[in-house]
Amino acid sequence: MFTMSHSLYSRRRFIKNSSAAAAMVGLTGIACANQSSGPDHRLGVALLGLGGYATGQLGPALLHTKYCRLAGIITGSPDKVPEWQEKYGLSDKSVYSYDDMDRIADDDDIDIVYVVTPNALHLPYAERAAAAGKHVICEKPMEISSERCRQMMAACERAGVKLQIGYRLQYDPYHHEMIRLAQEEVHGKLKQIHSAFSFFGVHGSNWRFTDRSLAGGGPMMDLGVYPLQATRYINQAEPLSVTAQQINSYPDRMDGMEETIMWQMRFPNDVLTHSIASYAARDNYLTVNAEKGRYGLTTAYTYGPLAGYVNGDDLFAYDHRQQTAQMDAFALNILKDTPVKADGQEGLRDVICIEAIYEAARTGREVKIDMG
Repeated sequence: MFTMSHSLYSRRRFIKNSSAAAAMVGLTGIACANQSSGPDHRLGVALLGLGGYATGQLGPALLHTKYCRLAGIITGSPDKVPEWQEKYGLSDKSVYSYDDMDRIADDDDIDIVYVVTPNALHLPYAERAAAAGKHVICEKPMEISSERCRQMMAACERAGVKLQIGYRLQYDPYHHEMIRLAQEEVHGKLKQIHSAFSFFGVHGSNWRFTDRSLAGGGPMMDLGVYPLQATRYINQAEPLSVTAQQINSYPDRMDGMEETIMWQMRFPNDVLTHSIASYAARDNYLTVNAEKGRYGLTTAYTYGPLAGYVNGDDLFAYDHRQQTAQMDAFALNILKDTPVKADGQEGLRDVICIEAIYEAARTGREVKIDMG
């Protein structure tokens, strides 16, 4: 459902030109190619890890998917099982623990395992899922090092399964419109991008704020992935180098991790970007400056609804479930045997950039980025 905004630009031009329009209305082009994919033919998804994201976003999103469905849960918290069974109608045979999850190899109802664990546990569970012959969705960041990312990719390749990284915004209409405006040079050549994603969580007790071994770092390994991704896909190019600075104004918190990190990237054609991620601020925006205009998102990275503008004209509101679109897209990649948009290589590139950002912050020097 669409609602009118203050500007006719947004509604008419956005629907006409945005490459995400198809995703917004349910990926209609693929629907025609899969008329037989009714409710009984949807791919089964097992959620591995029943924390806040799985409970508040992924589970509900699977109630709206067209090409996949919730077929199982894998958890280390038995106390969570009854609620999930009641809400989603899961039988006892659809419930697995971390210890016995390898039995999913014999469960034909499960086609995909979505790994939603702390960052440093992505690799071992993705490897086990792949070894069981299941396709894998892995939450971002892909892992805590580029080497571990490569190991995950190798495990999926050996097993002959597909791998998607949980970049929900790569399937969001507003982010697609930002890409289109930049790449078609609607308002001239791209010059600068400014972006930030932060919330005040420095005093939290979640593993993200307390356990470096699991998180791999502070907000850079969580919130920072979003502005990093946005600068890369809006440029449709890889950064050449980075400088960075980090701040820890609460020395007794964050287990030695950064509380706030800022980084500046140089892209080809002298495009410059400035990004911030923090657990001690409240920012959520994307600003794109071009030669003849300015456009961006004033609510850029949350689950929605997002909000945006082009030269002062508002983009209209829309009804779009990011996680539903993401999981349906992956299911269709499997059904049609097509390349995955947000694949392991995409996750690896982000982690390579993150490693360079941390090096730049640690050394105070400009660091070249080598995606090789």
